[in-house]
Parts: sequence; C-alpha cells; structure tokens
Amino acid sequence: MDWIFKNDFIVLVLILVLVLESQFDYEDDDEDDDEMQMTTDAKILSALRANPDGVSGAQLAEQLGISRAAVWARIDELRKLDYDIAASPHFGYRLVSSPDALHADDLLARLGKTKVIGRDIQVFERTTSTNDVIEKLARDGVREGVVVFAESQTKGRGRLGRAWLSPPRKGLWFSILLRPELRPQEMTQMTIASATALRRAIEAETGLKLEIKWPNDLLIGGKKVVGILTEMSAELDRVRHIILGIGVDVNQDATEFPPELRKLATSLKIEAGETISRAELATAILRELDFDYARICSGKFSAVADEWESGCATIGKNVTVHIGDRKIRGGAESLDDDGALLIRTEHGHLERIIGGDVTLEK
Repeated sequence: MDWIFKNDFIVLVLILVLVLESQFDYEDDDEDDDEMQMTTDAKILSALRANPDGVSGAQLAEQLGISRAAVWARIDELRKLDYDIAASPHFGYRLVSSPDALHADDLLARLGKTKVIGRDIQVFERTTSTNDVIEKLARDGVREGVVVFAESQTKGRGRLGRAWLSPPRKGLWFSILLRPELRPQEMTQMTIASATALRRAIEAETGLKLEIKWPNDLLIGGKKVVGILTEMSAELDRVRHIILGIGVDVNQDATEFPPELRKLATSLKIEAGETISRAELATAILRELDFDYARICSGKFSAVADEWESGCATIGKNVTVHIGDRKIRGGAESLDDDGALLIRTEHGHLERIIGGDVTLEK
C-alpha cells in the first residue's frame, strides 16, 4: 500500500508541474500579445530608417529570420507602394523616400513601441467614418489601443452632428479605441488629454503655435485646424469604451475649403507655408496621445489639466455657451477635477459645463 501511495503522489506531483508549466506558458503568451505586432514589411522599413546609409540583404535576412530571396520579394512589394528603395552591392538597401500616403506597416515602423495606443493600426483608403469602424471593433471585443485611419471619409462628423470635410490624402482622419477605468462623468478628461497631446505633437513637428478652445478644438490665429470627437459607451458607474475621433487639416490649400469656412478654418500647410509629412505627424501624435493616456490612467489628470490651461484660449475669457435652447454667459475660470469647464455667470453663480457649443466673446 505504501508503494501505491508513493507512486500516486509522484503522479500528482508530475501533473501539478505540467499544469504550472502550462500556466507560465499561457502568461508568457499574454505578455507577447501585449507587444506591438509588427509585420515583416514594418520591420524592413524600421531597419531601413535605422540605417540611412544602407543595410545589406544578408543583415535584413538574419534580423528577420527569413531568406535573402524573401527580403528581396518584400522590398519589391514596398517599391510597388511607391517607396523609393535603392539597392547597391556595396551599401545594400537604402530608403530614399516614402510616398505621401498612409500605410499601416509604415506607421508601425515609424511609431515603434508604445504602451497602449498604436499597438494595432489599420488604414482604409475610404470609409464612411473611422468612428463607425472603431464602434464595430469595440462591439466585437477588440482590445484598446487599436487606431483606424482613413485617407478619406464620406460621412465624417464632428460634435453636435456637424459634418467634417475629409478630402483624400489632405489630412489625418482617425479614431482610437480606449477602455479606461473611468466613471462616465470623467470622460471629459480624455478630450482634455487629447487636446494637450495634439498641441504638443503639432507644435513640435511644425513649429506653429496652437491654442486650445474648450472642449475639443485647436486653433491657429483663431481658425480651427483640429477637431476632436469623443464618443462613449457606458453603464451607470463605469465606462465600457471610449472612441476618440480626431481630424487634423494638414495639407489643404485655402481654395480647398468651402467659401463659408475660409474665415473659420485653416490647415497646417497654409500656416507653415510648406507641405507637412502626414505619416511623420501621425506617429508623433500617437506617441503623445499614448503618453497622456498613461497619465490619465495613472490618476495624473491634474498635471494634464495644468498643461491644458496654459495653452487654452478659453480660460480667462468671457464666453457664451449654447446647450440646446439654453444660453449661458460668463467668464471661463478653470477646469474641475473631472475636466468640466467652470463658468462664473453674469449673476455670480458658478456653472459646471460638460458639453455645449462655446463662443468666445470679443
């Protein structure tokens, strides 16, 4: 009986070891899933950008774990997408120029590793609205961080149901799926964080000076250049998901805006006097959004709010807020802890504004 008991014990120990090993393997797989998944083309573009003087086919093959013939085949496919890649027996492959187009592989290669935003990037040549695409992905249970770009939108929209013009290959029209652990009343924090991130990225890439207009516009010289549309699915006490929709007018000429918008809107190209690389700008924006999203998720909204207020054209000004049929006039004083705008009315009351159409009084 002792022998039987000892053997049963050994069998139980072996089973326990196997279970633990499988559990560790599963956890490792989860960690791998959290890593940004780069395609072969993205890795090639990343290597070419990291080696501007050239990298050999042999080095690429070893780095990617594929044959030199496979490297050549992928290079050939990238050339068909208008990537100018020179080849030399002495210097190997060298990236000469990239097309003025958004490609998921190229954006992933430029972006590198992020915490959440940009772990997956999808690009559509044309869609109704990138927010609609993200909404479907959210319902399908896709993890947060996926970004959807469109070269053009047929039904792009802004706040309050307004149409957003999205001409082909002229701007950045994209949406991001987020699943923050926030209460519904804290959602404005995401719009505030997005505005600060966009302002930092665009100013760094273009040298232009931008101002933030509460809650969702970025202006240059009083003209709108960026719009943010935040949509939410929530329960009573928690957010299920947030869709962050962003439109940036990048390379439009003045004549490409409708006459009624030319005094209200502008583009980065108009203001900078030169064409802006949309791919470079897109990845700079995603990095800054990822940084500020991490700040929000770690409870550092106060730091984000301080930065927002320093670049805001609304704080300290007299404003009129239209909320449906209601009109509120007063002085914009500050943000509260949830990101709502605090307005001191003409009668001395402090109004907490979480949405509406804000007009700066002259």
